Amino acid sequence: MSDELLVRREDGFVEVTFNRPERRNAFTRAMYAELRDLCAELAEDTATRALVLRGAGGKAFAAGNEISDFVDTDAVAYENWIRELLEALFALPQVTIAAVDGVCVGGGLAVATHCDLRLATPGSRFGYPIARTLGNALNASVVYRCASVFGESLTREMLLTSRLVAADRAYAVGALLAVTDDLDGELATVLDGLRAASGVTLRATKSQLHARARAAEAAPRDDEALLREVYTGPDFAEGVRAFLAKEKPAFR
Repeated sequence: MSDELLVRREDGFVEVTFNRPERRNAFTRAMYAELRDLCAELAEDTATRALVLRGAGGKAFAAGNEISDFVDTDAVAYENWIRELLEALFALPQVTIAAVDGVCVGGGLAVATHCDLRLATPGSRFGYPIARTLGNALNASVVYRCASVFGESLTREMLLTSRLVAADRAYAVGALLAVTDDLDGELATVLDGLRAASGVTLRATKSQLHARARAAEAAPRDDEALLREVYTGPDFAEGVRAFLAKEKPAFR
């Protein structure tokens, strides 16, 4: 793994740290590729009980995607490639845990909602402020997953008002397992419980829940056409230009 994706293996679990604190751990194409390779490995791993994902620096789990990766590329194909990774993460037989300390937005929130459990520090915030920043759109399955975790009302608030949701509100709707100042201590308690649990039960339960989610969260057939209209339109072009120029976008 590269220095941007740190992997630690210990006593039945794997911990991955997104390590770009100077960029609030925004995901690069290379980071996604490495995480995708790890998911392929873990899919065949019967010894590992849990996968923990977290961000370095104490300010962000992950603040979306590295926007420069969208320049001179087929943005819809890239989004679909990321969606395939998210589906692989969601389908893992291990219990997946997002340990959130700070901002968790955009691609970071997509990754966190495709985990089984989420823990967060009190100052953490969650959202999809894309209507004010990039002028893009999400894969429908990503929207549906967010609605399954946070509920439809908060998902609408995130996407339509671009507001970020505080950790206490996320906990109140069941999106978080715990809100704690001692993230490492809470994580250790959860991992101890998983080590003592029946692996057969955990895998069977995950398989059942995954089947239910796939049936309920399938994207409509015209979703790719809708995304292509958005990504080839003027608002996304302006959003990328403004972001790279560190200016406020002027959407039409």
